[in-house]
Amino acid sequence: MMNIYKLIFMITLFMGTMISISSYTWLGTWMGLEINLLSFIPLLSNKNNPYSTESSIKYFLIQALASMIFLFSIIMIMMMDNLISDMININSFMMMMINSSLLLKIGAAPFHFWFPEIIEGMNWINSLILMTWQKIAPMMLLSYTLKSSNYIIFIIMMSTLIGSLGGLNQTSLRKIMAYSSINHLGWMTSSFLNNDMIWMIYFFIYSFISMTFVMMLNTYNIFYLKQMFSFMNKNLLIKFSMLLNMLSLGGLPPFLGFLPKWMIIQYLSTNYIYLILFMIMMTLITLFFYLRIAYSSLILSHNELNFNQMVNINMKNNFLMLFLSFISINGLILITLIFNFF
Repeated sequence: MMNIYKLIFMITLFMGTMISISSYTWLGTWMGLEINLLSFIPLLSNKNNPYSTESSIKYFLIQALASMIFLFSIIMIMMMDNLISDMININSFMMMMINSSLLLKIGAAPFHFWFPEIIEGMNWINSLILMTWQKIAPMMLLSYTLKSSNYIIFIIMMSTLIGSLGGLNQTSLRKIMAYSSINHLGWMTSSFLNNDMIWMIYFFIYSFISMTFVMMLNTYNIFYLKQMFSFMNKNLLIKFSMLLNMLSLGGLPPFLGFLPKWMIIQYLSTNYIYLILFMIMMTLITLFFYLRIAYSSLILSHNELNFNQMVNINMKNNFLMLFLSFISINGLILITLIFNFF
């Protein structure tokens, strides 16, 4: 019965996003965002996790605040349309409020304060939904409304800076993934400066790599760095695939995660060379703590299993994980060969 309810909520979650991105009116987009929110809250409930209730309440309060700002800004723009004096300045301010509410919904810096704390109380499946699917509708709306270049540059710099520095002192893999998601949001937002369609390619590749990595962590119940060290002696092939997927998620060439960053660098290198340089430097910091995790996991290994002794070494479903890892690791090479062939 519980699985049927979760399936219904998942379908409603999908429908809420579709309503939001396909609506012709601001009220329709707001309704889609609310349906998406109300269908995601029940998915967070978990009797085995005492922190799930706290995460669901925090998530509801933050999303309700963002929705309130979003709806208030829409009403103010509709009321101010009949005024002539200072209408342009008022509308531009309200559009910035709309963009800020959408950025708060996806957890982009400097509106990121809730994201790492809430994701810490979720399981891996809900964390994956929060990092990927829950960003589709707000990002689509941002591609329509986020046109001020100075405001975009500020969001890009803050997201890449906080996303890279925030993950340096973390021991929880969920928080590391959260700060990595904030860093990737900065790169996705940068595509609005030139070509709006690049963020879709970036988002698809990021979602695919995140799904592959989270599938491995969820299968073996790994939540902290110390469990990565314990997992070293159990399955070397899965361990190397996990570490290489981590580097692909960080955007290290020649892995698939480098492809969307390569495209954004190519499009923005003519007009925003200093911004691209800053973003690359921040991404190198992200790669630093990914490489630190990989290096420590390969060098340090022991047989002690702490953190509730839940590392599962079952080999079922390994073929699917290895196949997805192969695409994530060798995707850039395969795409290059395909384009050269045609």
